[in-house]
Amino acid sequence: MERADFPTPEATVEAATPTDLYRRIDDGADVTLLDVRMPTDFEEWHVDGDTVEVTNVPYHEFLDGVDEDLLERVPEGDPLVVLCAKGTASEFVAGSLADAGRRVVHLDGGMNGWARVLDRVEVTDYDGPGTVYQYQRPSSGCLSYLVVSDGEAAVVDPLRAFADRYREDAAALEATLVDAFDTHVHADHVSGVRTLEDADTRGVVPEAAADRGVTYTDRVDTVADGGEYAVGDATVEAVYTPGHTTGMTSYLVGDSLLATGDGLFVESVARPDLEDGADRAEDAARTLYETLHDCVRSLSDDTVVAPAHFGDATTPAADGSYTAALGDVVERMRALSLPEDEFVDLVLSDMPPRPANYEEIVETNLGRRTIDDDEAFELELGPNNCAASRDSLADD
Repeated sequence: MERADFPTPEATVEAATPTDLYRRIDDGADVTLLDVRMPTDFEEWHVDGDTVEVTNVPYHEFLDGVDEDLLERVPEGDPLVVLCAKGTASEFVAGSLADAGRRVVHLDGGMNGWARVLDRVEVTDYDGPGTVYQYQRPSSGCLSYLVVSDGEAAVVDPLRAFADRYREDAAALEATLVDAFDTHVHADHVSGVRTLEDADTRGVVPEAAADRGVTYTDRVDTVADGGEYAVGDATVEAVYTPGHTTGMTSYLVGDSLLATGDGLFVESVARPDLEDGADRAEDAARTLYETLHDCVRSLSDDTVVAPAHFGDATTPAADGSYTAALGDVVERMRALSLPEDEFVDLVLSDMPPRPANYEEIVETNLGRRTIDDDEAFELELGPNNCAASRDSLADD
């Protein structure tokens, strides 16, 4: 519905920006939300957090006015933040609640605005050359990385929706963005590698991922296991880590940090069914087991694990990043200490729903489907589901 389709409340309410809401949640403040989208949309994807209280009451229930029964279902807030998909219905509902005497604001841009929040934190446990920053997209749990060293920068797993942000940040840090790396053919978001690739920036995709039928290998570099790129004084080395996909490749930065893509998270491991489906998931899970035990665990326990996603229950490190030392990950994740058959059974036992629109996103990232920026943004709205169930994998 458009704004003109709603009744006009007497009260005018202020708008809270998505960034302000994120800061409050990130700072650990108590936040009370009223989500007025339809229940199916709410259940699939909503703002969450340890200090967040969220209630769902669809906007259409407010069209005939706010009576006492309806008001009892609406939580109090300081102030109450009302949100919808794009900010239209929430402005109406917030105004109606303000008319009824409630202290409210509405979220500017709604969940679409929430999806445009991207925060950057420094990974302070990285002790290689230069500096590594982690970008956090709270709406979907996507993570990407900027490596900056001696006037040059590289980004790992860039999101197309934020391509300009990486380049602008590199410039603000007095660096030229020289490389944009993908760890694999993503199924949950549209890659920014091709958007960033130009005369100054080299796009890089794993050679094994290109074998899936990437259509733009004439425009970008393909890198095999052991291939290295210099970013200022730092070295970025490709480490082949299949399992989540056949082409999954991690990047070892400065011999200190492993950008693991979707192969290993700080609280879970990859799901193995997104490339070839459930019929081949067991084979992929066995490949993942070999990767984690023979390759990843051969690295130093001090190596920083820097994944491409985090979940609602993931605890950040002291620096605010969703990273952890490899030794700590191994110690607290029981799945990494199991024999192969038990590992496979556990990974396959509780697979979450697949990411929304994952087939279209994969086709786009392979270059077989062409879409504009607005379509790309709409495609990837929603939660990420690239990990196997955290509850079944982590220690109790």
